[in-house]
Parts: sequence; structure tokens; C-alpha cells
Amino acid sequence: MKALAALLCLTTFCSCAPVLRAQTRADAGALPDFDALLGSPSAAQSSGPALTLEEIERIALQRNPEIEVAARRLAMAEADVPGAGALDDPEAMYRGWGVPLTQPWDYNQAQNMFMVTQALPGPGKRSLRTAVARSDVTEAQDQLAAVRLRVRVEVRKAFYDLLEAQDEMKIHDEHVNIARQSIAAARIRYTVGKVPQQDLLKAQLELTRLAQHMIGFDRDAEVAQSRLNTLMGRDPAAPLRVQGDDGAVAVLPSPASLEQLALAARPDLLEAEAAAAKSRQQQTLAKKAYVPDFTVSAGYMLMPPSSTMRNTYMVEGSMTLPWLDHRKHNAEIASAAAAVTEQDAELAAMRTEAFGQIRESLAEAEAAQKLSALYQNSLRPQAEVTLHAAVIAYENNQTDFLNLLDSQMQVIDLDLAWRQALADFNARMADLEMAVGAPIDLTSATTAPSPQEEKQ
Repeated sequence: MKALAALLCLTTFCSCAPVLRAQTRADAGALPDFDALLGSPSAAQSSGPALTLEEIERIALQRNPEIEVAARRLAMAEADVPGAGALDDPEAMYRGWGVPLTQPWDYNQAQNMFMVTQALPGPGKRSLRTAVARSDVTEAQDQLAAVRLRVRVEVRKAFYDLLEAQDEMKIHDEHVNIARQSIAAARIRYTVGKVPQQDLLKAQLELTRLAQHMIGFDRDAEVAQSRLNTLMGRDPAAPLRVQGDDGAVAVLPSPASLEQLALAARPDLLEAEAAAAKSRQQQTLAKKAYVPDFTVSAGYMLMPPSSTMRNTYMVEGSMTLPWLDHRKHNAEIASAAAAVTEQDAELAAMRTEAFGQIRESLAEAEAAQKLSALYQNSLRPQAEVTLHAAVIAYENNQTDFLNLLDSQMQVIDLDLAWRQALADFNARMADLEMAVGAPIDLTSATTAPSPQEEKQ
């Protein structure tokens, strides 16, 4: 592209050198507004640190506020486990029997009893309660993993959005220079009467289109920068730049392998499995309602002085009779059984939905990959050839300036479209990772060169 522009300008300047100096003086301030539009500072070109995707992910996983909240919930669930299967607090009791009504203060005439009582749940109930509490911990762990996954996916999307904006600005700056050279060439040829005025106006219009693009690039960069800073727990306005490669992999994994990975790694599926296991444990615990609970007591009794045995002790035991309240316990068991079927149905539905999301994300990623390859391997090279032919034809007065300008803008549009296709591919891969629930191992990855690298 640079070589073509240089060739165009050199040819034009050589053919129109006698009027160049006069025209330059006449048009010195012709386009000040375009310079102001195209030279505005950009958020993506800030002086902030240049971070890689791995660095941003590490910071986000350490400092993201939502992850910290989920981690606190996990800590709370873990703290509840030791107490779930613990015995109830023992009870201490004093009882005074036979205190004379005529002398209510004379406890020497009373039977003074001191007792300690402990309630004992039926066999197996304590272990089941502990298991239910541990299931809550498992669910909290899966919820934390789900938040971490979502944050990582959002980081990837925002990272590639900012990287795309930065690359688009580089493409924009390169084509702005070429467009300026084209306008200069058109001015010279217009001065000597070789092109009509509409050609110069059309060139200025195309330069204004580039300024319009720049406004959108700035907006995209600022939004992505703010989102990345927020995900990292930083001030949204903090300066930030990103660096990294952005290419499409050669071969995508098969749907079957991704589905197997999702079953083993997707946090919401694991959370649903933990909830289903918890409901079964609660059902087993509900069935234990017909197992009686026990209470044991032991005490010391101080008898009145007139008693034969002044010091005595006593033991006491009691048990519940759950068989006499079968309506209540049958309802509890039926409710627990319904919860099991509901959790199983929800798990099956979530698996089906997850498999559908995997297929959709994979199809969109494949389409974006093919479109990126089409731009890179076919459309952009063809546009370059067309522009080269237009330059040669323009040098030999075989085509007009508008045709040359259209060829140049077509290359610009294809450069930006190619970059957009790559960004869309990376976004679809992030969606695929979200659907799978774990990083996808792309062993056969290849990085596609950028338009700037190709031209160098």
C-alpha cells in the first residue's frame, strides 16, 4: 500500500512540478478541519501500561469485586460445616421437690435435684446433616468457579475489543497518510486541468469518512478500556493499553469432545449436580424422620435430713415417637422426593441447553474463522491487485481519479473488515469457552499476520 501511494504521488508530482509550489501556497490552509478531526488524541493510545491478556486475567482473578463476594460466600459455607452435625447444647437443670408451703425458704426439707441433659439425634442423622452442609460448600465452590469463568470470558472479550480498536487506529493512521497523498495529487492535477473539481471534492469526502471511522474507534477503545479496568477492580478511567497476537486457530475441536469437557468442567452443571446430590441426601434425611431421637439425663439428689439416704443420684432417658405423627413425616418425605425429581429434571435440561450453546458457539466460531480466512486469503489480495492496476492505469491516463480513489477505499474497508472478522472470531471463541466452562486446548493454533505485518 505504501509503495503504491508513493508511486502515485511521485508520478503526479513529476508531471506537475511547475505548478506545485504555487498551488501549495494557495491551498496551505484548505483542510484545517480535516487535520483537527484526524489528529485528535485517542484513548487506546494512552500512556498507560501495555498489558498482555495473561496479565490482565491474573489481575482480574485476584482483584475482581464479584469474585471476592463469591469467595466470601464460600468461606461462610465452609464455616457452617463443623456445626451442621454437632450435638445440641447440653442442658443443666435444678429442681426442688417437696418444699413446705409453711416454710418456703427451708430447702433442707426439700428434695434438691441437679441434672444434666443431652439430646441425641437418631442414628445416621448427624452424618447426613454434615453431608448436606458439605453439599452447600460444593455449590458455593461451583458458584465461585462460575463467577471466575464469566469474569475471564468478559476479560477476553474486552481485551480483544481494545486490541481491535488499537489495530484499527493503526490501519486508520496509515490510510489517512495515503488519503492525504491522494488529495495532494488530486490538487496538483486539478491545478493543471487534468482532473475535474469533483475529484478533489470526492477525495476530501473520503478523508472525512476516515474521520468518522476514528470517532467510532475512539468510542470502542474507551468502552473496552473502562470495562477492562472495572473487571480488574481498578478505576475505570485509569490509562490502559494492551498488547498481544490475534489470530484464528487452524482446527477447532469437535462438538463431542467439547461436550465431554463441559460435563466435567462447566461450573453451573457441576453446581446442578451438587444440588441434585444434596436433594438426595435431604430425601434420605427426611426418611430418617421415623428414626426416634433420644434424650439422656443424669443428676444428683440431695434429700432432706430425715431421709435414710441423704445423697442419691438419678438417670433418665426418653425418646420421641414419630410413628404417632405419620401424616407430618409422610408429607416431609414426599416433598423431599419431589425435590429430587425436580433437581434431576433441571440438571437434564441444563445439560441439553449447554450442548446447544456449545453447538451454536462452535458454528459461529467456524463461520467467523472462515470469513477471516476469506478476507485474508482472497478479498484483500484481490483488492490490492485491483488498486495496483488502478494506479498503473491512472499513471497512463487510462482511468480517472475517482476509480483510483474507490479502489483505495475498498482496500481500507477490507482491512477493517478483516480485523473485525478476527475480533468476531475471538469473541465467539470466548462464548465457546463460556459454553464449555473451561479453557479450550487449541494445540494446532496459528497466528494470522496483521495487515501492517504483511505490508512490511
